[in-house]
Amino acid sequence: MDEKIVLIDGYSILNRAFYGIHAGMTNFEGLHTNAVYGFLNILLKILDEEKPDYLAVAFDVKAPTFRHRLYDAYKGTRKGMPDELHEQVPVTKEVLRAMEIPTVELPGYEADDILGTLAARCEKQNLAVVLVSGDRDLLQLASQKTKIRIPRTKAGTTTVEDYYDTDVKERLGVTPLEFIDVKALMGDSSDNIPGVPGIGEKTAYALIQTYHSLEAVYENLESVKPERAKKALMGGREMAELSKTLAAIDRDCPVEFSLEEARVGALFTPEAYEIMKRLELKSLLKRFEAGSRTTNSIEKDFLLVDDFSGAEDIFARAMKAERAGLQLISEKGEILGLALSFGKGEIYFIEAGGFLTGEYLAGRTAELCLRGKTTWVLDLKEMLPFLGIEETEGVLDAGVAAYLLNPLKSSYLYDELSAEYLGLTVPSRNDFLGKHSYREALSEKKEACAGCFCYMAYTAFAVGPELMDRLRKYGMEKLFLEIEMPLIYSLSHMEKEGIQVEREALRAYGDTLKVQIEKLEAEIYELSGETFNINSPKQLGVILFEKLKLPYGKKTKTGYSTSADILEKLAPEQPLVAKILEYRQLTKLKSTYADGLAAYICEDGRIHGKFNQTITATGRLSSTEPNLQNIPVRMALGREIRKVFVPREGYVFVDADYSQIELRILAHMSGDKRLIEAYHQAQDIHRITASQVFHTPFEEVTPLQRRNAKAVNFGIVYGISAFGLSEDLSITRKEALDYINQYFETYPGVKSFLDHLVSSAREEGYVSTLYGRRRPVPELSSSNFMQRSFGERVAMNSPIQGTAADIIKIAMVGVDRRLRREGLKSRLILQIHDELLVEAAPGETEQVKTILQEEMYGAASLSVPLEIDMKVGNSWFETK
Repeated sequence: MDEKIVLIDGYSILNRAFYGIHAGMTNFEGLHTNAVYGFLNILLKILDEEKPDYLAVAFDVKAPTFRHRLYDAYKGTRKGMPDELHEQVPVTKEVLRAMEIPTVELPGYEADDILGTLAARCEKQNLAVVLVSGDRDLLQLASQKTKIRIPRTKAGTTTVEDYYDTDVKERLGVTPLEFIDVKALMGDSSDNIPGVPGIGEKTAYALIQTYHSLEAVYENLESVKPERAKKALMGGREMAELSKTLAAIDRDCPVEFSLEEARVGALFTPEAYEIMKRLELKSLLKRFEAGSRTTNSIEKDFLLVDDFSGAEDIFARAMKAERAGLQLISEKGEILGLALSFGKGEIYFIEAGGFLTGEYLAGRTAELCLRGKTTWVLDLKEMLPFLGIEETEGVLDAGVAAYLLNPLKSSYLYDELSAEYLGLTVPSRNDFLGKHSYREALSEKKEACAGCFCYMAYTAFAVGPELMDRLRKYGMEKLFLEIEMPLIYSLSHMEKEGIQVEREALRAYGDTLKVQIEKLEAEIYELSGETFNINSPKQLGVILFEKLKLPYGKKTKTGYSTSADILEKLAPEQPLVAKILEYRQLTKLKSTYADGLAAYICEDGRIHGKFNQTITATGRLSSTEPNLQNIPVRMALGREIRKVFVPREGYVFVDADYSQIELRILAHMSGDKRLIEAYHQAQDIHRITASQVFHTPFEEVTPLQRRNAKAVNFGIVYGISAFGLSEDLSITRKEALDYINQYFETYPGVKSFLDHLVSSAREEGYVSTLYGRRRPVPELSSSNFMQRSFGERVAMNSPIQGTAADIIKIAMVGVDRRLRREGLKSRLILQIHDELLVEAAPGETEQVKTILQEEMYGAASLSVPLEIDMKVGNSWFETK
């Protein structure tokens, strides 16, 4: 196998890290550290993934390069580096020196010239080359042996796009060398390439895909279409040729480089560790501290146990331990074993089999959980169906704790927790087992499987104290212990209970939809004058925007866009479009609910869905297998689906729904006196707002004014813009802006509160709910305007939506506890946003209503009253 070298574009990755991570990170000396931190995270991620033999980092030199001077001769507008980033460059180089990673610089040449030259040399020496940069310019260097890796940060998580030469051609439609000509035409302000004025990205790609080079474009100028592009090219030839010179990377610059000096050695040196301490990069500090420690030093303590006496001895010692980490391993309802760790060198996987039955392991696990000491697990809810235990203070879920500390991640697996909180890179489940199921892996690669499970137990054991320390530091210990941990038990109860579905009623509902869909198809074909595939955006686009010449046609590479927002603009004036929208809604209903729900009905006639508490960034729960939180409510036919959800025989449903909880939370958190007073008047809040905003007597408010006020009320909670409100209400942007301004004049405390949330998020990097739940807002540091605007909406909405989520969780736990404590047969079975659904046993309805009322009202004490709407019915439909 060829040896491999990783070459990193230093300034490019530092720049990406600087703008992708909250700029407020400083050490005790006041030195900014966000770029250094982000750079090292990306560096370590690439090292873990590539495992190179050689490594080097290229930097630009402060002296102007040839391309800089050439560009300045035309414009002289290159942007300087922000001071906060500039001060981190020498620190980054200091860290690299301490890690014995060579840095490469050459006056008069940019980093990408150095990278291009080194890549060419290394290819000739038969090395596999990996170039890491945030600059897409490097795509021109992609080849069969050189891979370009471009880090991308989204929602606080870094992913990396990979490009060989075939990937460039497949994704961009041009070869790596043709990419230079594309850049020459369209320019790149971020890379000081002016391009041809009037030639955009789409046109640039189209021209090079047709003619394959800048020179050929000018040779065939007379045949270039459209006319405006031809004119732009005629007047911009000199700029195009300059731009090509600027865009082309030098692959033969006279840089000195020793391959042997770049060989990867002991990166985590004592010197590097001292720098990490000085910079106060705590999450990295552990990795540098443990850098000399290999995963084998942990794995040597792993032990696979399959005999009863050995397991008994282990359990006896574990029962005395102050702390334990464990995970019951199961698949398709069957226990396969127990992973357990409770001290230095005490890391075991006890495999089910013989006398070590699943029932025995579950019983022993329950004893460990109830022993009165701390037990950390990775996924408690997955284990509870086997354990038969109720709430116990000693059991803590590491995944949920990690979720609170960083709710932007998509998963909280043992290898991720180990890397982030222990500074250890350990093999993932996929590394150990590939695509094998647990049962298959135990049969075919037992040793690897045991290693995977032992890492689970060790991580849970080792990471627990660090997680608790951070939760205390960030003020979320109470949120974790008093809301999120008890909630796990309530969710487990709900999943076990499930909800009954009338299978025949569901089938009949599907048949009704089928008839309606077929009728709509016939009407659509008649109105369009031909038959076509309604589900094909391409064919639909041709019908709407070419045949019928409708407005708002936006053509993309794959055809016209027929997204919902475009169709909704056309629908009021175009019966055909209105029917297409209805067709889409009905086909979605049929596929997702009429057909989709049937697959989830179990032998007991009930759907036992999953409730997830570590998915959303705001703290709201999500529902999967199936998603019952997205049951349609706007369409009449959509609401009909609720008729198939029924209580068991003799029971009834009691449904309680918080009324306008987010608006009430806004009133409380903002402290706006007029909004608080409006809620205390116990009248129609939307009518009151309309009266005050539009300066109309309360009794004279029109339905239209109330509707508009309602849209503003709820829009404000979600940080709606004038553009968004104008789209919602079909009014001009100016009218929408006037509505918003009038709202803020009416409720000035709300305006001050929302402004403070955004400014605080910019400064601190996060926003918080009333209960201390944090939501990071990295988007506010983005250089992209749309991302920053999204970040502002997140900063305004998350504290409100997150507080609502916290309150409904408190209510859920309270209701579930009361039903069980008071010995009732009634059970909480669903939570949908701000709504709780209880299946009430015969004779218990009034008691259930009292419990719901007391627990939901008592879940929070706000400066405005909480209100709930409660209904009883023989189906979910009847309760709405």
